[in-house]
Amino acid sequence: MSIDASRLPRRSTAPARAGATVKWVVIGVGVLVAVVPFLWMLSVSFRTERDLFQNPASLIPQTWSLHGYLGVWEQLPFLRLVLNTVIFAGVTTLLTLVLDSLCAYALARMRFRGRNIAFIIVIATLMVPFQVTLIPVFIELYHLGWLNTYQGLIIPRATSAFGIFLLRQSFMSIPIELDEAARIDGAGHFRIYRQVILPLSKPALATVALLNFMALWNDLLWPLIVTSTPEMRTLPAGLTLFGGAHVTDHAVLLAGATISLLPLAIAFFLAQRFFVAGVATTGLK
Repeated sequence: MSIDASRLPRRSTAPARAGATVKWVVIGVGVLVAVVPFLWMLSVSFRTERDLFQNPASLIPQTWSLHGYLGVWEQLPFLRLVLNTVIFAGVTTLLTLVLDSLCAYALARMRFRGRNIAFIIVIATLMVPFQVTLIPVFIELYHLGWLNTYQGLIIPRATSAFGIFLLRQSFMSIPIELDEAARIDGAGHFRIYRQVILPLSKPALATVALLNFMALWNDLLWPLIVTSTPEMRTLPAGLTLFGGAHVTDHAVLLAGATISLLPLAIAFFLAQRFFVAGVATTGLK
């Protein structure tokens, strides 16, 4: 028995097209909201103060100028600020990966009394604002003589509760049978951690590294509190020197901000594949 396809009810594509149109409109609005501030920042970095105040909403400079980028090099020890930022963000990120992964391995793969309580305490610290512990940590660094030093910048930020949580979720997704097979070969916890868990958790490690590096590179409050001289400040803290009580050189300020964003953009584009895979393997969807 043959069926005439022309007599079958046709499914209307109008609702599907309307839904797709709404989706793309929402995406377009979101892209504009995210991109326009960066375009404005880039535009201001090439504008003169007179051009900026005549038409502050314009995205295209009427008068192009390199004053902002020249001022970054002339008015600040820019290379020193970049070096401090690389040391602060890079070394702290490496320490965070080591310490967070060790803690996450213990919480995910080892059996000991109080393990769940320890994990709850780690998660509870996520609800404590950083500003609450800022003064006690500052006083401790003062007594240690670590103010305005690299160790004062790095060590208090060398762990991350979110990193521990993210890596623990990734480690728990790895089959426990791999640990048992490694123990048959005589492997201990550290060998399992180094040769089994870490190689299988590269996306999660890349995610934690990227998120921490971006947060530390853009960190303003902590370096501004701990350091007191331009020679020890990071790039975001150093750029605050352009903001005066009465006059602010907007072109220089936003030129420095534009330059400081370039490493983050490059790092994200290089690691975005691992970032997406890392979020997927941890179940944070």
